[in-house]
Amino acid sequence: MKRVIEIIAFSTLIVLPFAACSNDNNSTANNVDTAKTTAELPKTSVETATVSIGEIVKGYLSLKNALTVDKTKEAATAGAALEATFKSFNKAALTAEQKKVFEDVEDDAKEHAEHIGSNGGNIEHQREHFETLSKDIYALVKAFGAGQTLYQDFCPMYNDKKGAIWLSETKGIQNPYYGKKMLSCGSMKEELK
Repeated sequence: MKRVIEIIAFSTLIVLPFAACSNDNNSTANNVDTAKTTAELPKTSVETATVSIGEIVKGYLSLKNALTVDKTKEAATAGAALEATFKSFNKAALTAEQKKVFEDVEDDAKEHAEHIGSNGGNIEHQREHFETLSKDIYALVKAFGAGQTLYQDFCPMYNDKKGAIWLSETKGIQNPYYGKKMLSCGSMKEELK
């Protein structure tokens, strides 16, 4: 957070001369107003980015919860909504490191959310895409935080016993890979705060 504030302060110093140069009215009062408005913009952008990560996590959890109860149509709706959330994410206020993490998973996560969204009625296919999507969301949560406590859970049986992770908002295991067939299969591996 300290790094974000430093970048915002530095960006404000760079932007202010250009904002003043583009102002047709050179009065001191207008320059002060422009400087105040410009200085406030980065804070709004940071808040927007934080909200977007929270919305991504919220969308992911909605998708996960639909899969745990074998509701393929609800999973499709949640997948489509998650894809839209990724598309509207505001990267402008991210640090260079955060932007790299986000961009490393962005296209992949959008693609998996899209597949889940367009395959209502084919829950096994949705679960295949959910496996990789879970890794992407985990990477985002590790880089940005989630704004809430999450748990990384692991199912050792999924994918021919190679296993798969998912994130949950509850400590109790509710397996999205097997749903009602093996709802409690798995274990918590990590608590994310």
